[in-house]
Amino acid sequence: MTSTTAVLETPVHAPTLPLVTVRDLRVAYDQHVVLDGVDLDVGPGETVALLGSSGSGKSTLMKGLTGFAPISRGTVRVAGHDVTDLPRGGLRALRSDVGQVFQQFHLVPRLSVLTNVLTGALHEAGAINVVGGFSRAHRVRAMELLDRVGIADKATEPARSLSGGQQQRVAIARALMQQPRVILADEPVASLDPRLAGSVLRLLRQIAAEDGIPVLVSLHVLPLALEHADRVVGLRHGRVLVDSPVAQADAAALADLYEEEDDAHDHDL
Repeated sequence: MTSTTAVLETPVHAPTLPLVTVRDLRVAYDQHVVLDGVDLDVGPGETVALLGSSGSGKSTLMKGLTGFAPISRGTVRVAGHDVTDLPRGGLRALRSDVGQVFQQFHLVPRLSVLTNVLTGALHEAGAINVVGGFSRAHRVRAMELLDRVGIADKATEPARSLSGGQQQRVAIARALMQQPRVILADEPVASLDPRLAGSVLRLLRQIAAEDGIPVLVSLHVLPLALEHADRVVGLRHGRVLVDSPVAQADAAALADLYEEEDDAHDHDL
């Protein structure tokens, strides 16, 4: 009798596809070109720091990912949405899949911390819940998120009573409340002192790694990017000058991002 031995094969996993894909992106306002030929990939679990001086195009790139900037050339895909060819009603679906964290926290100061977090679920809860109250399941999730960001004890306090760092944590919990597939953080620590800035960026990176949600965060401070990101992408004059893992980032190329601009810009576009 011949015996046979089963051979266990190691499963072959398909490569992880990026959740943000940008190819040859050009954005222009009238005759003023802000982004030109930008390529970018951000994969699940990555924290990518977007660097560049004022006027480099960082904010415009963020806007392009959510349909707020006019795309004149190229393709942009975010969380499965083709931003360059959205169907009717597609903009709302895109933005419900993208959690956003801003320099200004955009909280409602007089409302409680818990209620501010709950507003992140409005896209699925429906308008009736604005006046009628959220479901128990939503409230449980909001409290879990506040615990995760370290301020569950502040749930019943008005948002205006919190420090800047605490308010940014509320904003992060609110973004997570919508169960995003991608998080965009546009200068989220610009108004915080270095200690608080580091704690907020550590939190964002932890969320990316644990939940597999890619985080694209624009920053002005290079040391913060090198400490708290997996990869750095640097823009200058609307073009990508640097795209490198932090460990392999070239110091000279990074310094070039912040050389005095030939053309004066009053603020980032």
